[in-house]
Amino acid sequence: MTFVPLPDQQPRRLSFYLALEEYLARHRNDGDEDLFLMWQVGPSVIFGRNQLIENEVNVDYCRAHGIATYRRKSGGGCVYADMGNVMLAYITRSDNVQFTYHRYIQLLLLVLREMGVEATTSGRNDVLIDGRKVSGNAFYHIPGHAIVHGTLLYDTTMENMVGAITPSTAKLESKGVDSVRQRIALLKDYTTLSLAEVMAAIRRRLCDRELLLTATDVDAIELLERDYLDDEFVYGRNPSYSVIRSGRIEGVGDLEVRLEVKNDVIRSANIMGDFFVVGDIDGQLLHPLRGCPLKAQALRAALPPELTGVILNLHTEDLINILTEND
Repeated sequence: MTFVPLPDQQPRRLSFYLALEEYLARHRNDGDEDLFLMWQVGPSVIFGRNQLIENEVNVDYCRAHGIATYRRKSGGGCVYADMGNVMLAYITRSDNVQFTYHRYIQLLLLVLREMGVEATTSGRNDVLIDGRKVSGNAFYHIPGHAIVHGTLLYDTTMENMVGAITPSTAKLESKGVDSVRQRIALLKDYTTLSLAEVMAAIRRRLCDRELLLTATDVDAIELLERDYLDDEFVYGRNPSYSVIRSGRIEGVGDLEVRLEVKNDVIRSANIMGDFFVVGDIDGQLLHPLRGCPLKAQALRAALPPELTGVILNLHTEDLINILTEND
């Protein structure tokens, strides 16, 4: 695998590294060699492409504590990052994002186990130590390429993790930092290696060559970064809606469907949440809903027989149950 070192030592915003991943996939991943990179950022919150910032992030807390907020182009949930953890990315030529994702997870498990850390995988995207989460990961696809990226917790500021992320910790905040800490594993508690040594070990185990970026590459990445900083991308557009239906599906995640309904007919639809998109969500899911009566029988006729090729693990009947509130 080819390691891509960062172009310089100057601190960068998380948006730069998101743009770097995309740029590498689109312009520097033409051969058969997979690419790998690592970076660290100052206090930041990053939420998934299908999430609503107001549902996921305590914006007031972030502003008060100097925590930056970013949206990524992959699915999944909201995470907090700081200099106590490392962020990883794996880029390969593939249209099979699920296969790529599972391959990456197995590589991460292998590296941790070679460090003497007994890590396992659980759920859709978590790597665990002693049943506690040490890494969360997500993926997305651009034509011909798959990108998998995630976090690896070595250490972190738990107060910021609790205060900055609203939904995933809402049930825990009443119990404070200790409750969250019981669900999070910090790698420093399971290895004598420093974070720098962990990063060096990961690179040494996975990569045997490197790809150096040019000044022209960096200029292009900084230009692409503007898209990740655009307010419309970060905060999203909020079309009108009259009905909200929501629920959690095991193996899929949280779904919130916002519908504009008139005379019991869906005029427009949008679906938000921490799920993973694996197909054409607009063409295969949202478009068939437009003009469809909000009734179970009509929805079954309008939607594909299965939606697992659109949203990971989502069955059509489960979505219909949410839309009709089990009527």
